[in-house]
Amino acid sequence: MTSIVASSAPKNHLIQLGERDLFQELLADKKSPNTRRAYAKDLRLFFNAIAGDDPNPDLVAEFLTLDRFSAISLVLKYKAALNEKGLASATINRRLAAIKSLVNYARRVGQCDYSLDDIQSEKIQPYRDTTGINTSSFKAMLAGIDRSTLKGKRDYALLTLLWGNALRRGEVAKADIKDLDLVAGTLKIYGKGKGKEAQIVSLGKGAINALSDWLQLRGNTNRKQPLFCSTHPGYWGKRLSTTSIYKIVRKAAEKAGIDKVISPHRIRHSAITAALDQTDGNVRMVQKLSRHAKFDTLLIYDDNRTNAQKTITNLLDDLI
Repeated sequence: MTSIVASSAPKNHLIQLGERDLFQELLADKKSPNTRRAYAKDLRLFFNAIAGDDPNPDLVAEFLTLDRFSAISLVLKYKAALNEKGLASATINRRLAAIKSLVNYARRVGQCDYSLDDIQSEKIQPYRDTTGINTSSFKAMLAGIDRSTLKGKRDYALLTLLWGNALRRGEVAKADIKDLDLVAGTLKIYGKGKGKEAQIVSLGKGAINALSDWLQLRGNTNRKQPLFCSTHPGYWGKRLSTTSIYKIVRKAAEKAGIDKVISPHRIRHSAITAALDQTDGNVRMVQKLSRHAKFDTLLIYDDNRTNAQKTITNLLDDLI
């Protein structure tokens, strides 16, 4: 695939469309910075594959003014090429989603006459690795933190919050002091895919006490500052990035002698699994903790926890 099939649209329409940068308009339409980065990357890969160049107004216009069958044929060839490279189904689907989003946006603003709805996504096995660590291992991580230091109080509060509320590291990184209400025992979080919409979660006693200790020793703060900041003299007060939070969790696990690579999301997995254990698999109750939009996602955690397939296999083996 080295060039786009010649457009059958009237040339004056092509010139008019090329004056708009629909690629940049699409990215600006996405609220999440992560989505913008992913779409930009995937669309660059697509246009380089079909035309040998990054997306620009004229190139995007040429693609969007193809006739429906030419456009579908082109995207199907691209999809086949991705399969030949052996890319994961999820990766292929993400790249197709970026292309479809561009076409849908162009249709919405009256700059494209076709859709790519006929192109099917790759089938994905509904399995997710939800393994984490047990409660004893997490306690060992907490025990290894020196809580007499400012950094130790911060790390202890951060880990306690990750566990007790099964938070994502992005939710922790975005939190400001003003989002925390120690009297009410609540924290406002800005969750995955929620844009500017906040959710209020109730905190446990352990997190409330740990956060109070951290903020008291930190001192001289205002409500607009980040809840978790760097304690390094050269970066004092700067918001912890998601990468920094990952490193804090990783180092605490290594210090506790845990061989498995532990990330904030592994802590989330561990907390959700432990909650299912403690509630005897009450997925509806635990959904309030995990805040999964889809109930089926939480069922995967419960299935992996109980390993129902192995139980049934053993029952069948006992029959013969």
